[in-house]
Amino acid sequence: MQTDHGGHWDGDALDLDAYLGRLGHTGQRTPTLEVLRALHRAHVTSIPFENVNAVLGIPLPLDLESVQDKLVRSRRGGYCYEHVTLFAAALERLGFRFTALIGRVTLGNEKILPATHALLAVQPSDDERTWLCDVGFGGGPLGPVELADGAEADFAGWRFRMERRARVLGVDEWWLHQYGADGWLDRHTFTLLPQYPIDYVVGSHFVGSHPRSPFVKRLFAQHFSADRHQLIDGLNWIQVLPDGTRSEQKLEVTDLQRVLDEEFGIELDAGVIARLPVGTDSD
Repeated sequence: MQTDHGGHWDGDALDLDAYLGRLGHTGQRTPTLEVLRALHRAHVTSIPFENVNAVLGIPLPLDLESVQDKLVRSRRGGYCYEHVTLFAAALERLGFRFTALIGRVTLGNEKILPATHALLAVQPSDDERTWLCDVGFGGGPLGPVELADGAEADFAGWRFRMERRARVLGVDEWWLHQYGADGWLDRHTFTLLPQYPIDYVVGSHFVGSHPRSPFVKRLFAQHFSADRHQLIDGLNWIQVLPDGTRSEQKLEVTDLQRVLDEEFGIELDAGVIARLPVGTDSD
């Protein structure tokens, strides 16, 4: 697998202290598996997923300065391309070798959907294995999952499994499965074809602006932790536990600002809240 040796992701321009401070990471800054696990967990539990800018029609630049200003310096989150751009810059700065990837979110859907999900395959300096890092999905995992056929990982009850399926011309198709209330569900599929920042710009343009993208229709937000996965879908506040137990309640518009701030760590002023489309139109 071709890996990045640095330079593509503007790691030198990252405010590393500010990023690690946002994560609450005070440990080592070396390209080891231990550090990768710590950074992955801290990132997915500290920086939320949200599509506020996309749903308001605000441009979503993926240059590192814009991304770190939004996700690091402001109390905001982002969607997968923003998360992975930031995480890739941090890994590059710390000396990790990795390959940026793009995948198709499936969630059990047999229809071929566009490849619009960003991922990283990482090779730590002290480990011969390759690890899938999925920090931008919004629903975990808490740590990297070994990129090996049949590999399983259990993070505080959140279970994941890798599967490799052979495709034509020798190209392998990989699947990440997640265990829930109804058993194993395929979450997304991807290949190991390397992607670069410009590829993410193209994918992000579709996700953030195309009328068929769900992220331009209504508010989505997610916060993930070891004990629960919280989601906002329009005005629906959903909580999922590691065993798949799910609860849901309908929010009043007047509660949205407080819940986003207190439960999701997303700080928005009242003017932004008032402009958000929070219906559940799925057309």
